[in-house]
Amino acid sequence: MPSSPQPDTSLIATISDAVHTKSVVWSAFLAGDSVDNSRMQESLAVNSDYKRSLLDSLDLFKGVYPDDIHELLQQCDRRDIEAGDLLLSPGEKNEHVFVVLSGSLNVHVGSPETPIIATMESGACVGEMSIIEDRDPSAYVIGAEDTHLLVIHQSVLWSMVDASHEFAKNLLVVLSERVRSHNRVIADNYGELQKFERHATTDALTALANRHAMEEIFPREIARCVEKDKPIALMMIDVDNFKQFNDMFGHIAGDRALSAVSKILRSQFRPRDLLVRYGGDEFAVLLPDVTTEQAMAVGERVRLAVSGTTGDGSDSLIRIPLKISMGVADLQAHGTLETLIRDADAALYRAKHAGRDTVSK
Repeated sequence: MPSSPQPDTSLIATISDAVHTKSVVWSAFLAGDSVDNSRMQESLAVNSDYKRSLLDSLDLFKGVYPDDIHELLQQCDRRDIEAGDLLLSPGEKNEHVFVVLSGSLNVHVGSPETPIIATMESGACVGEMSIIEDRDPSAYVIGAEDTHLLVIHQSVLWSMVDASHEFAKNLLVVLSERVRSHNRVIADNYGELQKFERHATTDALTALANRHAMEEIFPREIARCVEKDKPIALMMIDVDNFKQFNDMFGHIAGDRALSAVSKILRSQFRPRDLLVRYGGDEFAVLLPDVTTEQAMAVGERVRLAVSGTTGDGSDSLIRIPLKISMGVADLQAHGTLETLIRDADAALYRAKHAGRDTVSK
């Protein structure tokens, strides 16, 4: 568990101890070893430069002159946390900025169990956004390892802003980086969302739209045709004896066959026709501005194209020609997508019972 915050008595102790300085001169100065006067003067000069270099290693203090904030730093605390300790969480008010002196922190959104979205290394800070916005933290911040933190209360933070222009500028830079980071996360998430939506509406095997897409786009096209008083037809297509084909040649050949059929179907319809894989070995095509009779003629052309192409030996796994049956229906008065599917399914059923490899209405 995290230890209680302990105030430090000097800027030098707070920072140099946290970064585990190895400087011999610095260590001698801290330890109070006796040195001659000239060496002491040299040490003081080195110490002044070293304090600034230590501050420069922290994002909020880059370029800040130590004397400008020396007294304010004495009002800061130090906090040590272990790996897995919770530092910030939504729902718990925060009044401090935490600067990572050594170690690192992980940031999670939603819950501590979600994937890490960022790791804050030595020099970085957390907590400033909730202070600026006067709101609870928006993320969980957890120790990634044993970590030493400089703790700045919000009242001290604003005093530092007043005391040092460089500090104020650094705070703005940190806030800007946070906004940029959030924008990148949003952009990445939007890209992922688009990918998921594309996968959700696209059949992986045939790359055709799937039934989910059909339920979204078919009603819109039907409404357009109804509004313009135009005919619209639906064609249901089923690969004949596909189960026997799978049993004879295996599922890999079956997938190849469905892929081959989908390519032929895609080449036979207009760009404006809406072709989807309805499920299994069944396809559906919505034909805007097409009557039943016109759809029957299109169906016959498509049937011949499939039976004449898929058995030509171009795919060694498809050793016999495939046949398809087709059912065609047009939208009746006051009809819907559901009634159109029902009528086309009934026509497909008639085609199957008529001996397959045919088009029925």
